[in-house]
Amino acid sequence: MNRNQFIILLVLVIVIGAAGLWVRQHNRESWQGGGAAIGQKLLPNLAVNDVAQITIQSGTNALTLAKRDNLWRVRERGDYPASFSQISDLLLKLADLKVVQTEEIGPSQLGRLELLPPGTATNAGTRVELKDAGGKTLQSLLLGKKHLHQPAADSPYGGEGWPDGRYVQAGSDHGVAVISETLDNIQCQPQPWLNKDFFSIEKPRLISLQGPEATNSWKLSRASETNDWQLVDAKAGEKLDSSKISGVTAPFSSPSFNDVLPRGSQPEFSGLTNATTLTVETFDGFTYVARTGPERDGNDPLTLSVSAHLPAQRTPAKDEKPEDKAKLDATFKDQQKKLADKLAKEKQLAGWTFLVPPYTVDSFLKTRSELLVESTNVTNAPVQAVK
Repeated sequence: MNRNQFIILLVLVIVIGAAGLWVRQHNRESWQGGGAAIGQKLLPNLAVNDVAQITIQSGTNALTLAKRDNLWRVRERGDYPASFSQISDLLLKLADLKVVQTEEIGPSQLGRLELLPPGTATNAGTRVELKDAGGKTLQSLLLGKKHLHQPAADSPYGGEGWPDGRYVQAGSDHGVAVISETLDNIQCQPQPWLNKDFFSIEKPRLISLQGPEATNSWKLSRASETNDWQLVDAKAGEKLDSSKISGVTAPFSSPSFNDVLPRGSQPEFSGLTNATTLTVETFDGFTYVARTGPERDGNDPLTLSVSAHLPAQRTPAKDEKPEDKAKLDATFKDQQKKLADKLAKEKQLAGWTFLVPPYTVDSFLKTRSELLVESTNVTNAPVQAVK
């Protein structure tokens, strides 16, 4: 090879190399143009405080979380309040997401990473859209397959690795990035987003149950928090068994619910056509009326109404000292403020039908005979279930 041929060959190598670099860069830009570089934020322009609506779409299912009257709500549950802390944590996490890896793939490979648009197609991703109060999309994110950490070949643990991130596409950018968060809490079902704050009954003084069968109804009362419970209007031969009423006299000690039906649900739809009613009055002046019906789909339907009579002034004790009046008045005022806040919060539960775990109501769904001391002298008629 002479000198001229060598120069020509060298020029060809440089030209071909430059062309290859150009094509590679062009392909990268066509898929990652505008995308964030490794270490940078995935959604750098996300204004968290401007977000007033979150839509999540997975397959053919869709979920909308929207802010109304300065309160986040779940649209698919009749605008029932959503968990503010859960939504706030999600928005802050999205705003802080950083790219840890980028992928150069073609359109035909998106299904492999489960990054096809949501719909009827298999291997589709989950679309998350963040919108402002006017419905304008601020940011859009497509969540794909989870990224697996691959263990070393000589790792004693072996296996196929474990999730340490997720493949995503941000906005209209077709580039594929990997983030270090799996974002498991982004679900397209309404139940996980509901505000699960419920009610609590404290210091009960009277408890009555009215079931479909009048003979199974009962009422218990006590004169003070230290007195024993008594069966009201006990019949001849009836004696309350104190060992059987522990669950009955502490109704809804730790209530919870799994789901909620929209307000105004018809009784036949909510499962409350043959309801059992539990009424509880407390020493603080609260009255709770709960109605529950037969189990449906593993849950018991429950409706609740709350009212209260809260005295505006304190009744002084007979042996009260004048110098203690100011302190006692201040304590009373503080207690009444807490009770008023509790009442306002729990009154908002009225009108909804909650689907609660059976153990929430089973403890007090007792027939009258189940609360009494067994007697060999009395023949009890067959007892029908209250529920």
